[in-house]
Amino acid sequence: MQKTAVVLLLAFSATTFALDNGLMRTPPMGWLAWERFRCDIDCDNDPKNCISESLFKDMADRLAEDGWRELGYVYVNIDDCWSSKQRDAQGRLQPDPKRFPGGIANLARYVHDRGLKLGIYGDLGTYTCGGYPGTTLDKIEIDAQTFADWGIDMLKLDGCYSNATDQEMGYPLMTKALNATGRPIGYSCSWPAYQGGLPPAVNYTLLGEICNLWRNYGDIQDSWDSVLNIVDWFTDHQDILQPAAGPGQWNDPDMLIIGDYGLSTDQSRSQMALWAIMAAPLFMSNDLRTLNSGARAILQNKGAIAINQDPLGIQGRRLIKEKSGIDVFWRPLSNGASALVFFSRRTDMPYRYQTSLKALNYTPGTYKLYDVFLEKSLPEVKDATDFVVSVNPTGVVMWYVYPSTKQEDVEPVHLKSKLTRSMFLQKDRKPYSPDIL
Repeated sequence: MQKTAVVLLLAFSATTFALDNGLMRTPPMGWLAWERFRCDIDCDNDPKNCISESLFKDMADRLAEDGWRELGYVYVNIDDCWSSKQRDAQGRLQPDPKRFPGGIANLARYVHDRGLKLGIYGDLGTYTCGGYPGTTLDKIEIDAQTFADWGIDMLKLDGCYSNATDQEMGYPLMTKALNATGRPIGYSCSWPAYQGGLPPAVNYTLLGEICNLWRNYGDIQDSWDSVLNIVDWFTDHQDILQPAAGPGQWNDPDMLIIGDYGLSTDQSRSQMALWAIMAAPLFMSNDLRTLNSGARAILQNKGAIAINQDPLGIQGRRLIKEKSGIDVFWRPLSNGASALVFFSRRTDMPYRYQTSLKALNYTPGTYKLYDVFLEKSLPEVKDATDFVVSVNPTGVVMWYVYPSTKQEDVEPVHLKSKLTRSMFLQKDRKPYSPDIL
């Protein structure tokens, strides 16, 4: 009876537990260990790839030295299998002493010294998914304080070995505990993924008040089928999911697997474009030490990043699903701009897709176009004028679209070598017509 009363109290008094960290006003970006490195703890035989402080220092070095940090990729996120199998004498989580000999606080200092942020993994259950100590309801406060004491900047809280009642109590209680530490810690909740991702089991209004981002669906795998399955689930339910997203609260379709083994170049562009349209967090899970130049170019594409990071924070949606196998996605951006993605589900050959901006519900006028992956301006087009785009199998064409005006141009912030969070515009300046278009 007491537990039921607590659950009802949380359901009707969410503001008591509202997350008050001011973080992640645009989708967070960085690197996350899980998809690429999983639970490899064999540091004796696989020292370069095992879950250890050495791995996370290597990735921090790459983010800081290879141009990632300046583009917004600032989080270095530890996932499962980092901890010892036992808590310490005070009941606190502790890292595996062999694989993290310097401790997490020391690793956080290393990451912070490079202008980056450190994320960590926990689980609201008796064990983590990998079998390590979980954060049961009675451990929420001590774990939140431990993470704050270590200098952690983000917490991903999983849901293995828990139940619906404990999740309904525990996820909001962790919000309260994180707030109480006084340290700004971004909060990623896996709660909806364990409850089917949809109402009535999932209350997205409540999630938006207690979490900065949340996993809605299953884990991504290193395959095109997995990417397509996630995209289909998110678009099939976009009427529910799209309104839930906004500054400080994001739907999370899971990691970017660009640069691993499962995607072609066209499929890699597709994942980057669709994650940008969906205003998704951009957490790479790859090996930045050996990343090839093609994958790097896609992940560091400034136009795609700028679309993802648009300060309006409106998640895009699929407008059209054609019988020909072409889907058209659209996202509104700041100051009347927008992004279009023409995505091919076909596997045979490039498809020439004909349409017009008028057919895509654009208002009358003339528009400037910029092809994000070709990185070049296209001829201006009137709303009623038909055009043709050639889309490669399982590939995309991604456009930045802006109304053509005679107003004074403003410097195109999104193409500067060092991006800012304002990206496409600065609030105290006029709307601009980028000189690249």
